[in-house]
Amino acid sequence: QVQLVESGGGLVQPGGSLRLSCAASGRTFSSAFMGWFRQAPGKEREFVAHVSRSDSSTYYAASVKGRFTISRDNAKNTVYLQMSSLKPEDTAVYYCAAGYGSAVYYATERSYDDWGQGTQVTVSS
Repeated sequence: QVQLVESGGGLVQPGGSLRLSCAASGRTFSSAFMGWFRQAPGKEREFVAHVSRSDSSTYYAASVKGRFTISRDNAKNTVYLQMSSLKPEDTAVYYCAAGYGSAVYYATERSYDDWGQGTQVTVSS
């Protein structure tokens, strides 16, 4: 098991940027593929981005592709989500997650074993 702690959320104006961080401790970080999910009020949690164990492959939801960038630093046990051109519809609680098995279904919650507590991102003028 790995413990995950997100940070970097906050209030930002439309068109602005934020960088979320997720610090991992416990199990070997490099053995986990990582993902970011988000949950807006009244909606189900949805996939945002995925990065492979080696940082060689990344995948994004269509709604954020071209605006968000996921990356990881295995030396620092940290995964990042750089968010740009933010829109009000990006408002949500953002969660990072770690998975250790197959990453074939990287966009589904059940592929991930450990979750952080979430960080609030609010996009509003």
